[in-house]
Formats: sequence, C-alpha cells, structure tokens
Amino acid sequence: MDIRELLLKDVMIMDLKAKSKDEVIDEMVHKYFEQGVIDDEKLYKADIIKREQESTTGIGDGIAMPHAKDKAVKRATVLFAKSEAGVDFDALDGQPVQLFFMIAAPEGANNTHLQALASLSSLLINPDLVAKLKQAKTPDEVQQLFSDAQSAKEAQEKADAEKESKTSDVPQDNGKRPYVVAVSACPNGIAHTYMAEAALKKSAKEKNIDIKVETNGSEGVLHRLTAEDIARADGVVITADKKVEMARFNGKKLLNQPVIDGINKSDELLDQIEAGNAPIYQAVDGDEPSDSEEGQNGGLWNEIYKDLMNGVSHMLPFVVGGGIIMALSFILERYVGSHSMYFLFFNHLGNYAFAFLVPILAGYIAESIGDLPALMPGVVGGFMANTAAANIMKTTSVSGFIGGLLAGFLAGIVVNWLKKVFKGVPRSLEGMKPMLLYPILSLIIVGVSMFFIINPIFAAVNVWITHVLNGMGTGSAVLLGTILGGMMALDMGGPFNKAAYTFAIAAYTSTGDGKLMAAVMVGGMIPPLATAIATTVWPKKFTEQERQAGISNWVLGISFITEGAIPFATADPLRVIVSSVIGSAIGGGLTQLWRVSVPAPHGGLWVLPLASNGLFYVLAVVVGAIVAGIILGIWRPVKVQSTK
Repeated sequence: MDIRELLLKDVMIMDLKAKSKDEVIDEMVHKYFEQGVIDDEKLYKADIIKREQESTTGIGDGIAMPHAKDKAVKRATVLFAKSEAGVDFDALDGQPVQLFFMIAAPEGANNTHLQALASLSSLLINPDLVAKLKQAKTPDEVQQLFSDAQSAKEAQEKADAEKESKTSDVPQDNGKRPYVVAVSACPNGIAHTYMAEAALKKSAKEKNIDIKVETNGSEGVLHRLTAEDIARADGVVITADKKVEMARFNGKKLLNQPVIDGINKSDELLDQIEAGNAPIYQAVDGDEPSDSEEGQNGGLWNEIYKDLMNGVSHMLPFVVGGGIIMALSFILERYVGSHSMYFLFFNHLGNYAFAFLVPILAGYIAESIGDLPALMPGVVGGFMANTAAANIMKTTSVSGFIGGLLAGFLAGIVVNWLKKVFKGVPRSLEGMKPMLLYPILSLIIVGVSMFFIINPIFAAVNVWITHVLNGMGTGSAVLLGTILGGMMALDMGGPFNKAAYTFAIAAYTSTGDGKLMAAVMVGGMIPPLATAIATTVWPKKFTEQERQAGISNWVLGISFITEGAIPFATADPLRVIVSSVIGSAIGGGLTQLWRVSVPAPHGGLWVLPLASNGLFYVLAVVVGAIVAGIILGIWRPVKVQSTK
C-alpha cells in the first residue's frame, strides 16, 4: 500500500504546542480522537503510557515513536508531529525531540497495514530523511519525503537482489566472512522491531558481514532462523523487550540487549560479535524470556488476573455455545417431548460443550503460568474437579468451578517448580524434561492434591454455596443481584465486570439455576442502553459523534455488549459510570425480586424465549436503563465542547 495512506495529512501537527512529554502525548492522542482514528481516548492513551513505562520511545537523534495497538484504534495510522523548539521526551541521548511519530494499530490490523508500518519505521534510520523532515513545513512535503525515501529503498533492494543473483553462481570464499544471526522483538511489534532489523542490516552491510534477522512483531515471526542458520552463525544478537525462543541458541556466542540497542548500538553489537567478545549462552530450561523482559510484570495481582483471564477467555466459547444450545434444547422439548431424538441431540451437544468448561479453564490458567508443559496437568486437574470420585471415594460431590481454578494455578506453579528442580540436569538429558519428567511428575502431584485435598475440601464448600444460593430469602437474593448488577457497570468489561460474570457462571454451573445469570445479563445491558436513551432524549447535550454512537448502542445494549458505553465513560467518567451503576444495580436487584432466570450465559434480550418470567426480565432492563438514562441526561451539562 502507498505509505501516504498511513501518513494522513489531516492528522499531522506541524506546530506542536506541547512543552512536556505528558502534554505531547495528550495533544497527539486528542488529535487522533478528533479525527476519528480512535474511539476511546482514555484506553489508547493508557496503552501509550504503558509502552513508555516499559522503555522510552525517544530513540535519539530528535525522534520519538510512541505507539500502541489496541481495540480503540479504528484504522492503522501514523501521526506525524513536529516541535520547532523540541521537547524533553526522556530520549536515550538526553536531547530534545523535534520529530514525533505516534503509531496507532488496530488489534485486527491486516498484513498490508502491518507491513506498511514496519516499512515506515525502518525508513527512520536514514539520517538524510530525518534531516529533511526537520526542515519540512507542510504535510504535503512530509508525505513526499517518505514516498521518495520508500521508492529509493525499494530501488536499492531490487539492485542488491539483482547483484546477488548474478554472483550466486560464482564460487566465493566466504571462509573469513562473518555470519551473524539476530532476533528483533518488542512488546507491540509495530515500530522498534523493524527499526532494529533495518539498523542491524545496514551496519552489517557496511562491515561486510552476512546477517539474517528474525523479527517477532505484529505480523508474527518473519524470517525465522533455522537450525542450519544458527549452527553456521559466528554469533547471535538478541535485541528484544519480550519473550523469544532462547534454548535454540544453546552454546552460541550471544548478546542479549534491549531492542533500542539494536537501533542505536547496532555497530557496537556487531563489532563485539566479530571480535568474539560475546559470552556463550547456556540454555538452562526450554524457552526462556529475554533478559529485558524480566521485572516488567505489574505485580502479583496483575499476574494472577492475567492468568485467570487467560483461562476465562478460552472457557467462554464453551460456556456460550454449550449453554445456549442446551437452553434451546429445553424450548425444543416443549414441542417434541423429552424422548425425541432432536431434543436429545441438542441437549447432549450442549452438555458435551459444558463438560469441557472447567477443564479448559484450569488448563489455560496453568498454561499462562507454566507455559505448554502445564497445560496437560491443568486440564486433568480441571477434569477431576468436575468429576465425582464415586467408585473410589464413595462420594458424588465435586469441587467444580472453585476446584478448577485451584487446579489451574496449582498445575502452573508445580511445573514452574519442576523447571527449577531440574535446572541443573546434564545437557544430554534435556530432552527428557518436557517429554517425560514434567508430564509424569506434574500429573502425579496435581492428581494427588486434587484427589486427597482439594476435591474433598472444596466439594464441601461447593455444596455449602449451592445450599446458600438455593436457600436465600428474597431480601438476600435481591441484595446479591443488586451487587452483581452494579459490578457489571462499574468498569464495563474490566476486572469487576469479569468477576461478577465469572461468579454467575460458577453459580450456574453448580446449581443449573440461571437467576444470577439474569442479574449480570441485565446489569451488563443497561450502560449502553442508558447512553442510547440519554443521547436520544437530550441530543443537544452530546456531540454528533456521541449521538451516532448512541444509535448503535440500542443494538449493543440489547445484545449484552456492555463495552458500547466505554467511549461515553471515557469522555465523561463520573456521570456515565455513576448513572450506569445505579441503573444496573436496580435492574440486577429487580431480577431477583421478580425471580427471573435466564439459563443462557450470553445473548441479552435475544435469549428472551429461554427466560423464565420473561416479561419481568424485559421490565428489569427497561426500568434500570430508563433510570440510568434519565440520571445521565439530567446530570449532563447543556453545553459540551465539540470534538470536531
């Protein structure tokens, strides 16, 4: 694609007003929001800042490349901004930054966009282009400079390829010509990865060194190093800020540096390899993260949440598919009878999917903690949590959802512990670890723990919870429904929302009763419906863009897609979140007061035929949405600053 399709003139800022790093980010992110490149200013800014916290994107020579890839981005775009005076952006060379390239990549960016972003990033190692950009006065001039640079690069690559093909049949003595392999990777993989690749190749060409660079970016792994490449190499250069496969380099001279060093110190890295000064890498266990990744996690809670969400995200398709098909089978039963083949087929199909729910949850929690070796013991532990040991222990109780959670975390921790225990085994026995030691020992440890400790204890806890839920009086049920409904609106897809939804799923799988599913479903539908009501009744209090989003939120709301309210919450968090929580809490409580049950884990009002007391199900949504919409509409100030 034409590189000018990414460098849009409308989003360029040729006279950046910002005087500090924070102001630069605010000004550029807001420009994106104004032009409709992003629809969630808060989310995109948070990811930009998160990337800056990992390592500065001020790469030196007056250039900074803040970037993020997330769901707020509507189309791949590069915002060029220029500051005449320069801004302190924590650049690696300590100098002010004049040229800013804020790269926005959508989560589902196609390969064409990703390749163009990579190409654009790699051009910035060209000092002539950088010097001309610092003198550019208009957006048209910026576009033309990049277009000319891209054409020149392509012409040079074509000439080099033709030269190589002409000399490929001529015998050459490469015995003294160094050969280096490299890996370049960064967390987002849309800028630094490809700049480091380009810098390493440029330096290698100047030094008469053959090089092959594997990139681990947004397009996935490209130019993957083969075993032959690695065996032939005189040394390895890793410039990465994320996990890369390391065990394959065992015994090679290797430098492991942050990705920014690949951009700014490519000459030094290759000189060190060529001089033989790199240490020999000794793989101690499987694929280990690069050194620069260590210490970048956000604390214990963030790690636990990440592991839990890995299990939940893999579990949800089983919950939604199995739950809805099972619920549909009960509707079918009314017309064809309980002995009909059609009812039995759909009912069993839903049950088959549901049977995998806890094992998949446990397996992928374990996999997030201990990588692939932990998947098997995690799945088996989850299966044990969901299967009664009637033949051996003479019990029909299971630990269920709670046991599955514990099985997943236990399996991951056990595998990581085994990796440390067998860290010092002779290299000749390395192959035994993933194929023999880890599977057998982890399965025994997890199996014994589940059978003799976790299942007996938490089966009793599970029975108690089921008894409490079934025996709750109306007042207690309404209070619980109110809390769950409010949590669904509190962060609209975040940890509180997921916690409430997961709790309802656990109750549903334990009791088969969809009362709490009704509470969270109603609570999740109300925020987008509230914004739809407010923008319809009070249109002058919202921008044109917000009114358009409000129209789509009618559909998103009845479909139980809470995230439709996020753009409103980002722009006006206090009013939107408070009004939504009030409405969702009321709606969730009403479902329990009116004994509504929804035996389906998703679908919003589209699964109305499956609900018991369906009229009250709809009424709970309507009452909660109207209350929230009225509060938001009245509270909202009359005059709103235009985003146009």
